[in-house]
Amino acid sequence: MKNSLKFKDLGVDFFAHIQTQRLENSSLIHVNESLRQDLNFNIPDKELLEICSGEKQLGQENPISTVYAGHQFGYFVPQLGDGRSCLIGELEGNELSLKGAGTSPFSRGADGRAVLRSSIREYLCSIAMQGLNIPTTKALAIVNSTSEVYREHVENAAVVTRVAESHIRFGHFEYFSSLGQNENVKKLADFVIQHYMPEVKQGDYLGLLREVIQSTAIMIARWQAQGFSHGVMNTDNMSILGLTIDYGPFSFMETYDPSFICNHSDTQGRYSFERQPSVALWNLHRLADALKTLLEEEELKEALSMYEKILVKEYSTLMRNKFGFSVQDESDNSLINNFLELLYTHKKDYHQSIRQLSNSDEHSLGEVFDPWFKDYRKRLKKEKVDLNQRHNLMNEVNPKYILRNYLAEVAIRKAEDLNEYVEIDTLFKLLRDPFDKHEGYESYDSETPEWAQNLELSCSS
Repeated sequence: MKNSLKFKDLGVDFFAHIQTQRLENSSLIHVNESLRQDLNFNIPDKELLEICSGEKQLGQENPISTVYAGHQFGYFVPQLGDGRSCLIGELEGNELSLKGAGTSPFSRGADGRAVLRSSIREYLCSIAMQGLNIPTTKALAIVNSTSEVYREHVENAAVVTRVAESHIRFGHFEYFSSLGQNENVKKLADFVIQHYMPEVKQGDYLGLLREVIQSTAIMIARWQAQGFSHGVMNTDNMSILGLTIDYGPFSFMETYDPSFICNHSDTQGRYSFERQPSVALWNLHRLADALKTLLEEEELKEALSMYEKILVKEYSTLMRNKFGFSVQDESDNSLINNFLELLYTHKKDYHQSIRQLSNSDEHSLGEVFDPWFKDYRKRLKKEKVDLNQRHNLMNEVNPKYILRNYLAEVAIRKAEDLNEYVEIDTLFKLLRDPFDKHEGYESYDSETPEWAQNLELSCSS
């Protein structure tokens, strides 16, 4: 099996060779078989386990960890890098990355490991995001072990195999820019254009920036429409390809609350749900700063001005689709915003409430919603599709199943306490096709039970 990592072509300034560290009693607890097929990764499970645990190399060359910087909670950190992940090779034009395979020169004193609970959460969320048509890194497999690591308490070390066309982040550009290594900034920009932006001509750095702005705006719009909160939108967690990357204390919002904060560590609410669009723009400004030696100031300003227009257009389209509006009307925005305000005031579940619109023009949300539904039914008379067709179209964009924190927690507890992984498989199947009804699994659409109301997520989650 050949290892053909394109990233190595950039040279040793950009990465360090590492040795992965062996896990004790490793076991393969779930594999994304459809992704495995897409990658043509047709090897025995025993060999797959060896590669996904870091015990065996994907080729002849050592894995690498890349170096980058980043703004973390608004403060610049001049050197970060892959402290617990490494690139092990490419398959079908996609990089494979092991998260939790041990230390690298960029670990900053940490153990380089991931724990089982965070690996399960990342694995399931990458599936959920794919199902919701939100750009994301993908996950191939989870490996568990009996190796012990300490976080808040002793936990099992695990490895999740991530897959993406590229794992390059805004922080890669920031690193070299902060050092004044302008040639390396240019080298990285040329590399990105050459390999990942076929519509951009070589040397067109304005085109590169525009591509990043567009893909980022679309990603954020889809986050907002589907109630996804990332939790740690540092520039080192922003993909140059507009992919959702680095799942930590993420959460899908349940009770609608624009000020929702999913990260218990985010005491200032910097990365609250409603701030995600503005934070993404702030991060894009930091990327533009890193590219300032390649572009004129006016070009940077012109490109950045695109962001809001793309975001608003994508978000508005998504929300109109969710509410069953196939034609645009000047009343749409106010009607949608009024509904969201009612959800917030009366503490209603975001996903369940909108999904209800997909199945009936009646409602059970309470009398306070009656005036809104009167206006809604009046608006629907302007639609040209019949009721059944409209409901079918709405069901294609309003998920029945989302990765609620308590569902992930049940899967984690069964895995940790009982070495039972059936729940992971169940959630995998539901989240892969979240718009379908899945007969017999209606309970997975339930609101969070009382025992899970106060689950806390932090950067270690």
